[in-house]
Amino acid sequence: MNIRTKQFQLLTDIDLVWKLMTDVYNHEETNGPAAPFFEYAVISSWIDRDYFRLNRFWLDGDLPVAFVFYENPVTAMYFVLRPGYEFLAGEMIEYAENAYPKFEEPIELNFVSGQTALIEEAKNRGYKVEYEEPDRYFDFRKGKLDYPLPEGYHFVDSKDSDPLKCAKCLWDGFNSYDFGEFKDWDIPTKNGGISAHELYQNVLGATLSPSPHATYDYTVIIADENEEYACFSGMWWVPENKLAYMEPLCTAPAHQHKGLAAAALSRHDKVMRELGAEVMTGGGNEFYEKIRYQGVHTWLHMKK
Repeated sequence: MNIRTKQFQLLTDIDLVWKLMTDVYNHEETNGPAAPFFEYAVISSWIDRDYFRLNRFWLDGDLPVAFVFYENPVTAMYFVLRPGYEFLAGEMIEYAENAYPKFEEPIELNFVSGQTALIEEAKNRGYKVEYEEPDRYFDFRKGKLDYPLPEGYHFVDSKDSDPLKCAKCLWDGFNSYDFGEFKDWDIPTKNGGISAHELYQNVLGATLSPSPHATYDYTVIIADENEEYACFSGMWWVPENKLAYMEPLCTAPAHQHKGLAAAALSRHDKVMRELGAEVMTGGGNEFYEKIRYQGVHTWLHMKK
């Protein structure tokens, strides 16, 4: 093996990250999260871009085999590791501990429960699970989402959608949630207080260019009789993984508790199933369990 390292560069390495993450992905996410997880964060306005250069690849020749990156905050670290290269686990964690700024928060290592080599290495270095977080997904091979669109609402073709109406829907949906009660949309723990226009545009850093792997044509938008946009659900189609990666999802407050989010996901089910998707992502909100999302990944959040 000819292992070398390379620092991430925003304008040149998006495809390299995508290749690694789609190469090693499985529906159990035992080698790391799905590729859109990283790219959605990178193009979102809520992430701190000042430290992207600290994200690091490990390569065997020209083949990417490992990647360490942060999401939000900078001290929250994530890991992707190609099978057969588990011997890099210790080096990856050591790099994460030493290369990134510490600020006031201790570093947090985040793993899906199946990333056993990395988890064991973290435990050997004194890390313990501080809390666990479920992340539900829907398996098209085990069921079907078929929730009807409520009366008085209709779907809007994403190609003909109004970006300002989308921005308003996103702004209202992501800035008015209440953690004290159940709502029929994904709680946006990463997106509160951001510019909805930036979120809709999905800008890539300062370049203002769209994400190279986003699939905007599969966005589901629901409007009411007055053509006000009531529900927005983005969709990243990853054909090489047969994965329908749903992000973001929200319902405007005036239209919540009517089943719009379930209807939007049912629309995704119909379209993505026909394309060959096997799995659609969801989130940790109890809403997904209520509408019969069967699968669950468990995130382990570890600190010293």
